[in-house]
Amino acid sequence: MPLKPRCPWPVGDDALYIAYHDSEWGKPVRDDRTLFEFLVLESFQAGLSWRTILHKRENFRKAFAGFDYAKVARYGKRDFDRLMGDAGIVRNRAKILAAIGNANRFLEVRREFGTFSRYMWGWVKGKPLVNRFKTLKDYPAKTPLAEALAKDLKERGFKFLGPTVVYAHMQAVGMVNDHVVTCFRHRECSR
Repeated sequence: MPLKPRCPWPVGDDALYIAYHDSEWGKPVRDDRTLFEFLVLESFQAGLSWRTILHKRENFRKAFAGFDYAKVARYGKRDFDRLMGDAGIVRNRAKILAAIGNANRFLEVRREFGTFSRYMWGWVKGKPLVNRFKTLKDYPAKTPLAEALAKDLKERGFKFLGPTVVYAHMQAVGMVNDHVVTCFRHRECSR
């Protein structure tokens, strides 16, 4: 049986990585909890590989209350200490503090816009931007839109969400469809 044509980045035989590509990456997400999950995971990914974070995802889910942003926003010193001692996640002081602080900023955005999803998807007028990339070299690390969104998030007090991380977030949650045109997911995520 021939392999499905995929994007060039989930190389190798890592079943979790391939499943992430095939079922999640680029699929439009409008659920606030899932958007928060990706913000947390991508901020921890900064300077590391996504594969590393993906393999720790279930540990992050447990450590961060199932990515319940309201609960994470109430984390105090005891929770911080617990997270710093959790070998199942990335134990980076600044990133842990940022995740807790970002949960509070997330709630502020929800109060202003009704949902975080409405805020995020407003940047692309409610529908995914569809790119027509052909090779890995076509992928940008960031875009002017990601730079503008990262600047706005920073002004709102979010941390560890620079333009490269924000663009990765936009790709992951389907705000942009960056599957290469030959990938079987390109058409699926363009609908």
